[in-house]
Formats: sequence, C-alpha cells, structure tokens
Amino acid sequence: MIHLYGIDSCDTCRKARQWLATAGIDHSWTDLRRDGVDRTRLERWRAALGDNALINRRSKTWRDFDADMRARAEADPVPVLLEHPTLIKRPILETATDTLAGFSAARYEAALAGAD
Repeated sequence: MIHLYGIDSCDTCRKARQWLATAGIDHSWTDLRRDGVDRTRLERWRAALGDNALINRRSKTWRDFDADMRARAEADPVPVLLEHPTLIKRPILETATDTLAGFSAARYEAALAGAD
C-alpha cells in the first residue's frame, strides 16, 4: 500500500496528491498536523532519510524557533518532531520498499514503477 503523509494546506502536498490521482495510483493520506505521527514511524523515517532530509529547516516552524529549540531539534529531533509535526519535510511517501521526502514527479515515478 502507498501512503502519503503531509499537511492539507501545503502546496507541495497538494501537488503530490494530484500527481498520484492523475497517475491513477491508489494511496491513503494522513494529515500530520491533524493526526500527528507515532514515534516508531518517525524513527523509521529518520533511519531511511536521515535528519537533513527529514527536518524542514525552511518551514515557518523552524524559523519561529529560538536558538535553544533549534539546538534541541539538532541534538535529538524525534521528540521535537513529535511535538511539532509541521517541522517534518513533506510530503513523506511510503511504499512497501521505499520512503521519500518531498515531491518530485520523476522520483515518484521511479519509486512507484510497478507498485500500487
């Protein structure tokens, strides 16, 4: 099963969802702001993507953090990301074999070739 995680109001998430729909790729959706994410899944994303790809340092959430909060996020990002899921780079696409952060039609096409 293909699952997309993001935020309803995020333009990039909307583009990814539209691309999946246009391509006829069945998927499920979770809004991180509304539903959050559990620690186990977040740690799996961190292992697959690394902190640099997982933490959205261009987000308003990051820009609003003071130096202490940014240092906490850098030192141990999981508790901060659980508390502030809008800090997660989005969308996150999960397939049975892959996890991707952000949206690129070419990357999605390659990751989803033969999967649904």
